[in-house]
Amino acid sequence: MSGVTVSKDGVVTGNTYDKYGSSNPVVRRLMAGFQRSLDELFALAAPSSVLDVGCGEGVLVHRWATRLGTGRVVGIDLEEESIQAGWREHRAPNLEYRVMEAQNLPFGENEFELASAIEVLEHVPDPEHTVSEMARCAARHLLVSVPREPLWRMLNMARGAYWPALGNTPGHLNHWSRRAFVELLSRHGEVVEVRSPFPWTMLLVRL
Repeated sequence: MSGVTVSKDGVVTGNTYDKYGSSNPVVRRLMAGFQRSLDELFALAAPSSVLDVGCGEGVLVHRWATRLGTGRVVGIDLEEESIQAGWREHRAPNLEYRVMEAQNLPFGENEFELASAIEVLEHVPDPEHTVSEMARCAARHLLVSVPREPLWRMLNMARGAYWPALGNTPGHLNHWSRRAFVELLSRHGEVVEVRSPFPWTMLLVRL
């Protein structure tokens, strides 16, 4: 499945390329490193409940829900045909999906042990506010990842993609180096782990 997510005012806010199910050998190799780092940080956090902001087609939240057994998992994302189609394919008794934007989250303080945003914060119009909302809803940890810049844009241009936008992927509104992303998340808690699976930055933050 592939497509884009678009806000109500027509702005491209994300893409729904299925990188987890890609048959491209380069993508598969990159995603293996990404998934390995993500699994290690998730295990380190050891949550009993999860809120995933920008869950896409539900691949990750479904894995986490299966891993948690009976622990509550909620995934949220925008309304887009391929996203909701993915939700229908990735179901579990302890997994709930909701259509909503990643702003002013309708959850209580400390309602979840962990809040995550995996390849999402580069898309949101106010990442500081979104992270604040995630921190409000989470009792113990944040788990977040973003493309590492300017590396991401350089790689896009090297493969001939998005030249008119100087390599910027459609829907990417925000861009962080590893250092800048650590600084952003440090405002909300202690950054206990920093991973750099090529070409991403991934953090586990203790609240």
